[in-house]
Amino acid sequence: MFMKNLKNFPKNFLWGASTSAYQCEGATAEGGKGKTIMDIANHGDEYCDFSVASDFYHHYKEDIALMKEMGFKSFRFSISWARVFPNGDGKVNQEGLDFYKNVIKELRASNIEPIVTIFHFDTPLALEEKGGWSNRELIVPAFEKYADTLFQELGDQVKYWLTINEQNVITLSNLKFGMFSKGKRFTATEAFNKNHVMFIANALVMANYHKNYQKKQKGLIGPAPNVAPAYANTNKPEDQIAAMNAGVMRNWLYLDAYVRGEYNPIALKYFEDKGVELDLRKGDLEILKAAKPDYIAFNYYTSMTVEHSDAEEMNKVMDQQVGFDIPGMFRSVKNQNLDKTEYGWEIDPMGLRYAFREVHERYRLPLLITENGIGVRETLNKDNTVNDDYRIDYYQKHIAAMREAISEGIDVIGYNPWTAIDLVSTHQGFSKRYGFIYIDRDEKDLKEMKRYRKKSFFWYQEMIKNNGDNIM
Repeated sequence: MFMKNLKNFPKNFLWGASTSAYQCEGATAEGGKGKTIMDIANHGDEYCDFSVASDFYHHYKEDIALMKEMGFKSFRFSISWARVFPNGDGKVNQEGLDFYKNVIKELRASNIEPIVTIFHFDTPLALEEKGGWSNRELIVPAFEKYADTLFQELGDQVKYWLTINEQNVITLSNLKFGMFSKGKRFTATEAFNKNHVMFIANALVMANYHKNYQKKQKGLIGPAPNVAPAYANTNKPEDQIAAMNAGVMRNWLYLDAYVRGEYNPIALKYFEDKGVELDLRKGDLEILKAAKPDYIAFNYYTSMTVEHSDAEEMNKVMDQQVGFDIPGMFRSVKNQNLDKTEYGWEIDPMGLRYAFREVHERYRLPLLITENGIGVRETLNKDNTVNDDYRIDYYQKHIAAMREAISEGIDVIGYNPWTAIDLVSTHQGFSKRYGFIYIDRDEKDLKEMKRYRKKSFFWYQEMIKNNGDNIM
């Protein structure tokens, strides 16, 4: 059902788009950058690696000029920890830090607000080889030092900070196949303790920013999880409980810790039943309580539909999952009411409105969309265009759902879909394209890396010009 009497988008709404460092920068062996776990990831023979990616490192001025032409008010991007600290700790790499200063300077000159993600999947390899997020004594102070350096060096020009991108996806992926830990699969105890270390690091960094930088720099800081609303497959009571379980293990475990500074009790009961032994130390809950994010950024791609999972399934190994199922709590099923992308992701614009409502009702903080998009195999036409009407349709419907959420009184401050330019997908290489801007390269053939405006480029340009008022 669509609403009447829709409100307009706020006057200073942050229209823009997103990227991440390891997926677009390239130049992995330039500028003093150290290696990350993503640099050594096994992509298979079919797909490209991240060594060149979109070559944003060398093309950032050109790319930002195209963003300015589109009318961007903001640009959400991440900083590569290993470009600033090649070994994750130790001495600052000034050349790497200067690169980000120059990017931000270029954005400011184009009247584009930088939205900076401190950590987006790419743990420095030198830290990972010493245990990474499993080694609390090593990685927490290193992360604090890294973040503090960014606040000191970039904070005067950055008003929106994001701490950790998609911590829930990292944790659930580590349970299933160790995507972000050099391919090692973790037990539930190991995965959720790594997650706890991230909670502590996140909270300490937020508290530091609030205490030492916020008043002077007048910025905001918050987390950036991936939110997926969960629908019950039937009206059976046990399926309704499964949907609640899915919401907890996919979303609220993380956001409750970020915002409320506490562990969700349903998640704690799962830990007890599963035999998960959390390394919860004296003072940890006080650390979590002190974080207090200023806003919540979240990534939204799709919803999930689930049904009851029998108790005996609790002991199934995680590679028997579909998606991010938690055996014994819920299992995913296909939603026959939704269309799908060519990569099998269900398209659910109404799910975005549902997500806005759920997050708003639980936390009552300003909300910012930092990823939302459709990945498609695309080729350049003979006239150097891409007729991506499917992307325009996707965004129109999701932006309409966002406008409905705003009309319901939900405080939404910006929309930064995935992505500004084509980049390397974590799973499907360069073939899976998300951008408003086409980059002319193949998986293995770099060609000339020329940039071309897709049809969606001009549509988004007009949409921003009208501040979304033409979206119904």
